[in-house]
Amino acid sequence: MMRGHGTLPSREHCIYTSCYCEENVWKLCDFVRTQGTAPLEQLFVVFISNENRMVPLWKQKSGRGDQPVIWDYHVVLLQVGLQPDSLIYDLDSVLSFPCSLKLYAAQALRSDLNIRPEYHRKLRVVPADSFLLNFASDRSHMKNSDGSWRMPPPLYLPIHSAGSRMNLDDFISMDPAVGWGTVFNLDQFLQSFVGSSSSSSSSSSAAASLS
Repeated sequence: MMRGHGTLPSREHCIYTSCYCEENVWKLCDFVRTQGTAPLEQLFVVFISNENRMVPLWKQKSGRGDQPVIWDYHVVLLQVGLQPDSLIYDLDSVLSFPCSLKLYAAQALRSDLNIRPEYHRKLRVVPADSFLLNFASDRSHMKNSDGSWRMPPPLYLPIHSAGSRMNLDDFISMDPAVGWGTVFNLDQFLQSFVGSSSSSSSSSSAAASLS
């Protein structure tokens, strides 16, 4: 079990399917809901994307050296209400699981200051209970035009809500008028949950490839 807080399974015991980060995080939220290991109101699902669906993240398993991975979107779990720092759960990161939000901000998110505007990150923060209630995916975004899978899907059945079979785009969208939760730019997110902006985070020369 998770060291220190016992909230979530250890990384190796999490339900994980590569390239299905939104479902991996749904399963983490469902674990807390069913096991009662933490107040669900401490948990928030964070979708990281932008209008161009090109967002760099560092310290990802699929990265090479200190080069960022450019995701169309990525999803992590945020746990607040802990001292001295909030926690990030990212099953695709080489950082610790969980990782302090301050460390994740400095190492994985870094800064938007030195990269081109089309790569600037936005973050949709959705309360876990709302995500569990409303999220639905038929996995059609992971199929090629001939119906074959771009990446093998999870073995369990697709996640559907009472009102939808597919609304993933509403979560990936960074239009505040669409979907659930609150949309932040990177600085707003860090000021809200860390208390400092990305300008104080380390910025690597690897960002030069995005500038």
